[in-house]
Amino acid sequence: MVMDAWEQDQKWVFTLEEKIAETLRRLDHGGEDGRPRLVDTTMQYAPISGGVKRYLRSKSDWLERRRLGIRHALLVPGKRTSVNEDRTVTVAAPKVPFGAGYRWPMSRKSWASWLQALSPAVIEAGDPYGPGVAAIDAGQTLGVPVIGFCHSDPAYLASIHWGQWAVKSIERRWGEIFSQFDRVIAPSRFIAGRLREAGVERIVERPLGVDIEAFDPDHGDRDAVRRHLGVRPGERLLVFAGRAAKEKNVDVIISAVEKLGAPYRLLLIGAADGLPIDGGQVISLPFQQDTHSVARLLASCDAFVHANDKEPFGLCALEAMASGLPVVCTSYGGVSETVDETVGVKSPSLKVADYAAAIDALFEQDVEAMGLAARRKAVSRYGWPTVFEELCMVYAEVSGVRAFVEDGEEVTSAPH
Repeated sequence: MVMDAWEQDQKWVFTLEEKIAETLRRLDHGGEDGRPRLVDTTMQYAPISGGVKRYLRSKSDWLERRRLGIRHALLVPGKRTSVNEDRTVTVAAPKVPFGAGYRWPMSRKSWASWLQALSPAVIEAGDPYGPGVAAIDAGQTLGVPVIGFCHSDPAYLASIHWGQWAVKSIERRWGEIFSQFDRVIAPSRFIAGRLREAGVERIVERPLGVDIEAFDPDHGDRDAVRRHLGVRPGERLLVFAGRAAKEKNVDVIISAVEKLGAPYRLLLIGAADGLPIDGGQVISLPFQQDTHSVARLLASCDAFVHANDKEPFGLCALEAMASGLPVVCTSYGGVSETVDETVGVKSPSLKVADYAAAIDALFEQDVEAMGLAARRKAVSRYGWPTVFEELCMVYAEVSGVRAFVEDGEEVTSAPH
């Protein structure tokens, strides 16, 4: 039977409403729960996602334990529409071509409907794309505050993937969208500056954090890991963990290690896809889903290397510091704000010779002492509890909901 446009639209709305109603029933276990809800939404959430996914999962678990007067839900695109045990609602969306598993919500209207149905007291949007603009729509409809968390710099990404011709228009649109949020969270001074350049105001600088229990020097198994990787006694094992993305400049790290030669070796975790690896100095492992596996590998290395000079924050570097590793990075970007002379060495540029010299300079110092200092800094300033307490102050300020700053008794639950 052929339906006219009105009938098709009504069928679509009815089907969407049915899906939303059933999803909410399952999310709230069929009961009435009047607690205010924080809803996070983003498309930067995929099976091999990095820092954004870890931030959201860690925050959700912390809220469940420490903010008993608050509910939390995470709305993200997925393979099918479903509700998971960890308070995540996935809505079916197609994959982004060559997008490393990321998915793109096709309908701004339907995404806003999902957000509205979750009855949020505060919405946090983790990107300026489909979910971000839908969050703005939902917030305006409901009269609730919407916070934008700036996890990336789309204009810079456009410049390295498409060329300078795309930068101005994307930067302008980026600024227009973030200017509509009630507050914008910047994880570093670097990103705060980029936002101001795009004309964004109402910026709050709040760093990301690290699970200092999951990432700990005691989780290393140095002899066993090195034996398994074929690293000989006396060799200096450098490590980088992250996505195989162009902006990570992993090729610079590889070239620097090859230039230095023995006794340096490089371990790449999930970051070597498509890169030329010759000569035996570089060891490549696939992306590690299990946090324990990553923590064990990090804590069994000698130093962490990072070469993205436009990194918004650099959660992987912080996890390495919590694992007791000093860091070599560039002099620019978010990682450079976390790393000072007590915990690492900065390369003045991305020239291979400069980066290689920075690696060598690190090992001319007391690497063990710097690793201990890195651990102390991660614990004292960047533990997730400290970060989330500060974020909750922002949520309370924009919403007027006191429950965001009322600490509940610690509840022990199984990790998700």
